[in-house]
Amino acid sequence: MTKSKDYQKRFYRESAKDSDLIGQEVIVKETDLFISAEKNIKAAAEEIVKKYRAQIEDYIRKRPEFMTSLEPISQDSAAADIIKEMIRATALAGVGPMASVAGAVGEFIGNELLAYSRQIIIENGGDIFIRSDKIRTIAIYAGDSLLSNKIFIKIKPEDTPMGICTSSGTVGHSLSFGKADACVIIAKSAALADAVATAACNRIKDRKDIAPGLEFALSIKGIKGAAAILGKDFGSIGDIELA
Repeated sequence: MTKSKDYQKRFYRESAKDSDLIGQEVIVKETDLFISAEKNIKAAAEEIVKKYRAQIEDYIRKRPEFMTSLEPISQDSAAADIIKEMIRATALAGVGPMASVAGAVGEFIGNELLAYSRQIIIENGGDIFIRSDKIRTIAIYAGDSLLSNKIFIKIKPEDTPMGICTSSGTVGHSLSFGKADACVIIAKSAALADAVATAACNRIKDRKDIAPGLEFALSIKGIKGAAAILGKDFGSIGDIELA
């Protein structure tokens, strides 16, 4: 039986309680973030979340295909920056704009919150934006795979801020055409990492697809590293350090 997205969230939030940072949940409508920072910044975070939610909701009303398209859409020079970044990232990955929404929201909120805290870690449905002053390790959650929570990615402070985003064909309710238990992408842009995680996961339906799926991910400009788990099989590529 596949674990739910709520289980993923609870697992991450229990395992990500760093002693040097203060964890705080920020929930606005469907947006449910876990933010770790050097102090309590919940009130500021809620206002920033509302701003970006409004920008995305307003744009969907003006251009419904932004929400429904499973393919890239044309760029819009008049759109808000978060919209333009989602369109740009998903065009590179070859997927629809909403494939990047969790990463983009985490990234844009995280960058604004750096005015309140030097270190910020935002988890948004398993997708992570991080700016850290010390080495952090992140476990790869892969549902019922025997490798779930057994493989860790080391994040060095000099590489941050960055995004670490995961897509799965077996865990949660997000649309996926693949079968990977976890496909993890690392990039400076969390929006791009999210979009490419979806695109790479879509390509992995069998163990023989792991290598070409990861090679596809790394071929996209801006991708730093990638990893995938399918059952008992694991692969990684690029500049990704396992702990």
